[in-house]
Amino acid sequence: MFDEAGMLLLNSESMNPLNSMLAAILPIFPRWLIKPFAKPYVAGESMTEALQHIKVLNDNGFAVTVDILGEHVQTREEASKITKSYTEILNAIAEQGLDCNISIKPTHIGLDISYETARDNLFSLLAQAKNKNNFVRIDMENSPYTDASIKMYLEALIHYQNVGPVIQAYLHRSPDDISKLNGEKLNVRICKGIYTESETIALNNKSDINDQYVDLVKAILNGGGYAGIATHDLTLINALDEWIIENQISPDRFEFQILYGVPMAGRLEELLEKGYKVRQYVPYGEEWFDYSVRRLKENPVIITYVFKNMFKSR
Repeated sequence: MFDEAGMLLLNSESMNPLNSMLAAILPIFPRWLIKPFAKPYVAGESMTEALQHIKVLNDNGFAVTVDILGEHVQTREEASKITKSYTEILNAIAEQGLDCNISIKPTHIGLDISYETARDNLFSLLAQAKNKNNFVRIDMENSPYTDASIKMYLEALIHYQNVGPVIQAYLHRSPDDISKLNGEKLNVRICKGIYTESETIALNNKSDINDQYVDLVKAILNGGGYAGIATHDLTLINALDEWIIENQISPDRFEFQILYGVPMAGRLEELLEKGYKVRQYVPYGEEWFDYSVRRLKENPVIITYVFKNMFKSR
């Protein structure tokens, strides 16, 4: 997952009593009240709607990764249903010739049921994606799932090359993880991290997170890997762009990634004009409401951000 609200995620405001109270009552808010926030960032509820958004993005020069909203399924039937939905969108992407890969959350394909359930569903998707010359990104969820997600990636890499993990820059463990994973086979997305974690698990200072983010991207590119630079922080984008130019890093070694719908003041188009690949993360699905509420409850500080955006949209 990306650092959706940038610097809003990890600071003392997250303990604001008003934000916490609003987060607690969010589930009882009517869908129409939350939808103005969700709509700019979610590409509809159906695959058909999502494909239309993806085509428009492709036509404007952007690559895409698509995510079916949802997580933490509790039955094998649910996990199989989601796996089938990903199979259908892989088929549609191939049929329509779209520049789009898929991002999947391990708990959405069964990790809460068992490691084996999620692994088997992942391998099924990897086989189908390989046949269609496509790629599967394994999204990273909160810290209780980090070890299993990396284990699943490494096991998949034995059999498939069209797979890559996500590493969250704010985790204390991330430099060690990159050191262990790095090399020519590594295709990794680096994001700051969105989940609320304790100080023993994650950095909580903006400057420290940014410094570690930059160090991780540099380590990947210096180590021969491919970096998905996933951030909306213009300071980070500009700093890494400058470093990439100074070090003559080939554009086929990295891409910039952002969440669909986040305004970037023309910076994305500038990156495209430089010949860089820019990929937009496009979520869709019927669980847009639950997804939005969960994100807000996990990070109460975003409440103010959400309501500001809601009123701007009216």
